[in-house]
Amino acid sequence: MTQKPHWLQPRQLRKLHRWFAPLMVFLLLLTLLTGSLFQVAIALGAGENYYWLLDWHRGHFGRINLDNIYPFLNAFGLLMLVTTGTLMWLQIRPANR
Repeated sequence: MTQKPHWLQPRQLRKLHRWFAPLMVFLLLLTLLTGSLFQVAIALGAGENYYWLLDWHRGHFGRINLDNIYPFLNAFGLLMLVTTGTLMWLQIRPANR
């Protein structure tokens, strides 16, 4: 039987998943809330006063401008969570059903 790579060990997967999860919850909640609140502002006819929400939604945080890479950071983080979560799930499933 061959040994799994170091990063595929259950402990390492949990560690990686535990590190990414809080970060991704924050980023995804920020994206979700700013996008939704801006749509509410548009529906109420006050969208022009809330363009800062769109800036945050797109990853522009004052002097920190992540406009070009913010969607990719969100996508990469989600991909990591799905991958590590799936690998952990596959490892704990009963072998004989």
